[in-house]
This record gives sequence, C-alpha cells and structure tokens, in this order.
Amino acid sequence: MNDEIIVEVRAIKEALAEESGFDIRRIAEEIRKSEIQSEAEGWKHIPAPLQPLPNSAFRRTRFAHR
Repeated sequence: MNDEIIVEVRAIKEALAEESGFDIRRIAEEIRKSEIQSEAEGWKHIPAPLQPLPNSAFRRTRFAHR
C-alpha cells in the first residue's frame, strides 16, 4: 500500500526511532517527556482502557473473519 499518509507516518516513525538510537526504552522515555510537556501546556491525555470490553462492537468486527 502506497498511501501518502502511511508513507509520511512511517517516515516520521523512522526518524523518531533513529533519534533515539532505535532503543525502545529511550523511545518510551521520549514519549513520556513529550506527554508531560504537553500536559504542562494544558493538553489533556486520556488513558487507554486497561482491558477492552469483552463483547464490544469493535472486537466483534476486528475478529469476525478469523
């Protein structure tokens, strides 16, 4: 798939990973720092649910063809 948006997102992902030396711990730390900074600027982050609802419409759709 050669969608422009996907190509752009992958290029950004690659650049960010390269900045952190492709070290997943450093990447996670950079994300945490970015979240702290944006929250200090007044942006709100909504945490992801710990566990998805067992019978949600999304889950039924996502796993319907397996």
